[in-house]
Amino acid sequence: MRALRPSRLPQLSELRDPAVLRKDVLASLVVFLVALPLCVGVAVASGVPAELGLITGIVGGLVVGLLPGSRLQVSGPAAGLTVLVHDAVDAYGLAALGAFVAAAGLLQITLGVLRAGRWFRAISLSVVHGMLAGIGLVIVLGQVYALAGAPQPADGPGKLAGLPGLAGSILDGGPELTAALLGAGTIAVLVALPRLPARVRAVPGALAAVGLATAVSAVFGFDVGTLEVGGLLDAVTVPGATAVGTLSSVAALGTVLAFTLIASAESLFSAAAVDRMHRGPRTDYDKELIAQGVGNTVSGLLGALPLTAVIVRSAANVQAGARTSASRVLHGLWLLLFTVLLPAALSVIPLTALAGVLVHAGCKLVPAREFGPLWRQHRGEAVVLAATAAAIVATNLFEGVVFGLLLSVVKSAWDTSRIHIDVRPRTGGRLIATVTGNATFLRLPRILEQLEALPKDRPIELDLSGLRHLDHACRSALDAWAPAHSDAGTDPVSVRLPKAPVR
Repeated sequence: MRALRPSRLPQLSELRDPAVLRKDVLASLVVFLVALPLCVGVAVASGVPAELGLITGIVGGLVVGLLPGSRLQVSGPAAGLTVLVHDAVDAYGLAALGAFVAAAGLLQITLGVLRAGRWFRAISLSVVHGMLAGIGLVIVLGQVYALAGAPQPADGPGKLAGLPGLAGSILDGGPELTAALLGAGTIAVLVALPRLPARVRAVPGALAAVGLATAVSAVFGFDVGTLEVGGLLDAVTVPGATAVGTLSSVAALGTVLAFTLIASAESLFSAAAVDRMHRGPRTDYDKELIAQGVGNTVSGLLGALPLTAVIVRSAANVQAGARTSASRVLHGLWLLLFTVLLPAALSVIPLTALAGVLVHAGCKLVPAREFGPLWRQHRGEAVVLAATAAAIVATNLFEGVVFGLLLSVVKSAWDTSRIHIDVRPRTGGRLIATVTGNATFLRLPRILEQLEALPKDRPIELDLSGLRHLDHACRSALDAWAPAHSDAGTDPVSVRLPKAPVR
């Protein structure tokens, strides 16, 4: 199990340099400040106690941070899995969540040992962007209700249908209007902060927005719901026999598979993005998959949330000047110390402020700016992206992603099965129809339509020697068309086959 050994020696030698150590410590504090509100917000959006989000963030730092794979990306609870976690908790109960997460972690370890990490890079980018867009839309649709302190419908179509009623409740005034204004102010701070001077931008956006919303709520005495945080040990629930027993159903195993695939894909795509941000060692995808699996196994055994590598925290880590994995380990330590020593500081945070942070995060998952150029240059890919996102909103995350993958496969098959039929006259009134490209069942209607339009009173030579691929459906259809095409008294259709078998 060489892949599981922390690659600490090269990094320990680097940490002997005071400048490197100082950069890592400062970077860890920045990542901690970014991760703290996100850990809590993701847990609340997932419908679980806030402590579980903090436990997941701690595991992402102290466990995954010590394992090899990617040196600088940071793991924790991700907004991209809130929908799936919420559905799983609704269907099977909170007690079963740990079993689902641990099983997904073990499956990730298995995939890493089998060196399957690199295959996750083969997933269509349009499906990934569509998945993220769908997740972002579902997060936004759900959190706008939390923004106003109102109960949210159970599914995507219901949330869309309930928006006019929600707007009416806010406009009527009362607690809903107060909460909505406070949440909207949180979003405004997040949007405006990147445009302010560099000294102001030194404070992480999520921390600044939540901190200001908390201060305003306390000063003016707003009647809004606040976060409830208990002890970490009280929140730990080791999965028992009953929880493990829920894994026996096909639906539960489908949820575990969805956890595995989505968490793995998000982590490895994040690793690819982080590698482009720095010049240090590149990610070993198989080792990173094992590291994520170990983290999810530990998180699941503690009854916490699934974790992934999170691009927001990882980018903050790189931009803060981190050089080694010490920064991500230390960020987990700061989360642990803050939660144990200062839990009362979390209990004054308004829930609407956390909803505002997640609405902003959800909007950033939707690639609105990239869709226009994609539509102009690769219309088919844009259709896959939009269809995947719409399917996730209309159904759920797993079914939406499966639909997107199937649509992507169909699109690829359609694109590769291009066919061209060229008809030219020859001496003696003979016509030669040359078919080139890839003849598959997807193009069979067009092939037969063009061949059946050929005159039946002239001898025809069908030249298939230029085909790169001829599937069984096309071969059978052409075999049936050739003898039946010509009228009585004319020469039958002659067929010139490829010199080598075409598969």
